[in-house]
Amino acid sequence: MKITELKEQLADVSKPEFDALKAAFSDDTRKGVEVAFLQAERRLQLEAQQRIDFQERMLFENQYRAQGYDRIAGVDEVGRGPLAGPVVAAAVILPVDFYHPGLTDSKQMSKKQRLVAYQHIQEVAEVAIGIIEPEEIDRINIYQASKQAMQQAVAQLRPDALLVDAMTLAVELPQESLIKGDARSVSIAAASVIAKETRDTMMEQYARLYPEYGFEKHAGYGTAQHLQALDSAGVTPIHRKTFKPVLDRL
Repeated sequence: MKITELKEQLADVSKPEFDALKAAFSDDTRKGVEVAFLQAERRLQLEAQQRIDFQERMLFENQYRAQGYDRIAGVDEVGRGPLAGPVVAAAVILPVDFYHPGLTDSKQMSKKQRLVAYQHIQEVAEVAIGIIEPEEIDRINIYQASKQAMQQAVAQLRPDALLVDAMTLAVELPQESLIKGDARSVSIAAASVIAKETRDTMMEQYARLYPEYGFEKHAGYGTAQHLQALDSAGVTPIHRKTFKPVLDRL
């Protein structure tokens, strides 16, 4: 067998298949064969570790399932800190057999990784979004707005238990509030990805309406570019007027 053919065969083999192939090539002394098996072995080790990590972050979901709860929603929000745009929350109920290696806190994932995860979650899970616009954020404050966005999302799914990132919601459901939950729970991580990609898309759309501000780059956070645009172009209808850098420019 050519080494290129061997590499192709090793690209997606399982551990038992790898072991069988390695035994079959045990007398082959070609350097390329040795390298091909080393690369495949590293891939299998990485995949095994990813599966272990994933299962560890299913701990809270599995605890709920052991108590008889089936519709477990992970809940997270994005957009507390920006000076412009809405706060967006997502609630996600994953299927029992869900697996997506590398799914974690959306801020720790690359844009490409998030988009792949977003598409997968949308295809297989139940997903709902809650959105609170800047005017309402100014009226009730960002903490209450974040909570309301989460509760909007939860109300659309009818879960029987919740895993919530760092917040307790005013709903009559069993719930676990997890600090840094998007890194500790797969369901919250899924909600984090959905919420972030949804909000980023909204801010990219706003960037076309207000091109001076660069919303497609910073999603409304108070970057130097954003503050300079506030000074030169003023406050837009999507700015949060109770946030000090905006309030100071009114």
